[in-house]
Amino acid sequence: MDVRTSWQDDLHTPWPDFLTFYGTTATAAGLVVPKHYLQQVGEDGFKHHPIGLGPYQFIRHTPGVELVLEAYEGYWRHMPHVKRVIIKGVPEDTTRLAMLKTGEADIAIAFLDGAVAQEVQHDPQLTLVATRHPSVFWVEFADQWNPQSPWHDRRVRLAANYALDRQAINDAACVGYCTPTGVIVPRVMDLALPVEPLPYDPAKAKQLLAEAGYPHGFEAGDLVPIPPAFTVGEAVVNGLNAVGIRVRMRPMERAPFYTAWREKKLRGVFVTASGASGNAATRVEAFIASTGAYAYGGYPDIDALFQQQAGERDQATREALLHRIQQLTVERVMFAPIMDFRALHGIGPRVADHTINAIPMYPFPAYEDLQLKAP
Repeated sequence: MDVRTSWQDDLHTPWPDFLTFYGTTATAAGLVVPKHYLQQVGEDGFKHHPIGLGPYQFIRHTPGVELVLEAYEGYWRHMPHVKRVIIKGVPEDTTRLAMLKTGEADIAIAFLDGAVAQEVQHDPQLTLVATRHPSVFWVEFADQWNPQSPWHDRRVRLAANYALDRQAINDAACVGYCTPTGVIVPRVMDLALPVEPLPYDPAKAKQLLAEAGYPHGFEAGDLVPIPPAFTVGEAVVNGLNAVGIRVRMRPMERAPFYTAWREKKLRGVFVTASGASGNAATRVEAFIASTGAYAYGGYPDIDALFQQQAGERDQATREALLHRIQQLTVERVMFAPIMDFRALHGIGPRVADHTINAIPMYPFPAYEDLQLKAP
């Protein structure tokens, strides 16, 4: 059988990120689904029994509990080595670790507590693997655009940056795998500007607060950390409190957090993160430009630079424009970047090839190439 397809899309203006949007997981725009099946069952029916082009076929899904997949024999590359994959939703790090140790799970995804990750390191039967995907943690100054807020003062935001012991946060949450950073664009991304973080200097932080009119600090309300990164959140809270920026950690569930973030209902300061694919331009679009889906404000000159780079076909010129945007976020202290996040996965003794990092900047296994040891 000779199957040929063609697709034509006429672009009336230059769009350098066309393939970023349609050829990567930066968006879902490039997903291909069977048209006739979708028309037959409708969107709700498709959600209950999806059909796609991947190496596994859908068997069943219990929301929040488990997803069961079976290998598709006709997959174009090769039939997956593992016949059945069961993906379970287990929120607690310690429970995932216990499942890994007992053999109930072969791979435990994303330990966010350094103490739990250390247990994996110390167990000779288990392996700890750090991903190389584009993820970063930062503190968002949601009220910096409000002239009545202490966060409107650049010196206060700078003080918060000096109050963070990023290496200690890295050690506590990531056992040293998450490199501290000075911008919110992950360094593994194309067009990212490498920036070293400000040093940990609580004395400098207190001096800046005094210069800003807060010699005894101030009450800064609640700080919400992105779930389930509560270890990172606690470390940020402790650092801010130590210099006089008095905050209280208020945990939220993951779905309400994202809704509140998107609807601009999180106030003061909060700890957040993003692991979406793309490049520096997609990060600027979402979090830095004033029109960004998650941006609380912005600057006209940054917006103008963003629009300029969006149609720039010369790579060196475009890189310079995006580097300038990132440098402006540093100079204006728009954020308190924390660290490039490396998800830490636990691998059990049955796994021969976990395939994590086999797909560049993808945090999960390449399931069709995943292999188990012979019984």
